[in-house]
Amino acid sequence: MGFYSMAVELTDRPCLVVGGGQVGERKVLNLLEAGARVTLVSPEVTRVLADLALARQLVWWRREYQPGDITGMTLVFAVTDDAGLNARVAADCHQAGIWVNVADAPEKCTFMVPSVVRRGDLQIAISTAGKSPALARQLRKQLEAEIGPEYGPWVDFLGELRPFLKKVWPHDQKRREELLRRLAGDEILFRLVARGKEDLAKERVKQCLSLPSV
Repeated sequence: MGFYSMAVELTDRPCLVVGGGQVGERKVLNLLEAGARVTLVSPEVTRVLADLALARQLVWWRREYQPGDITGMTLVFAVTDDAGLNARVAADCHQAGIWVNVADAPEKCTFMVPSVVRRGDLQIAISTAGKSPALARQLRKQLEAEIGPEYGPWVDFLGELRPFLKKVWPHDQKRREELLRRLAGDEILFRLVARGKEDLAKERVKQCLSLPSV
């Protein structure tokens, strides 16, 4: 199976979750965090999912899955405890050309959800192509211990430098890339940002680039 790793923009895109148990709850929460418009199909759901439906943060179809439910969906998750039902959802999605992820059945998936370390806009994804989710979780925990929350502000700071440097050197992409690589590896600059001293960090950038302002 050849999986291609990528990040997907799901803001305001319709996504379907078939199954309202604990696994379905995790999928729904992650989709909502990504800004997706979530529809949930399941006769019964967890308390958390019921509360989300009551708050109109998702649409809950309180019934069994029907083939037409996948129409217009960007992504579909089949996460019931019925392997046969999950397989039918997958088959419908395959026929319709809709991306589908099936719980505990990587051979039926057309996309995988990696184990992710999140630090603000920094995301580090770990995938074993469904062969060992346990190993992916173990590696994620190791990375979470090594890469702290300070990397979130650091990514934001570096992100602000890109448009600034493009204004300073609009026609010299090679120079911009070299400067961004150098700044991204500046340990002193990283520590300043991690401590919330962005004014001092900007002064250091000015010194590094020999510019009057940043």
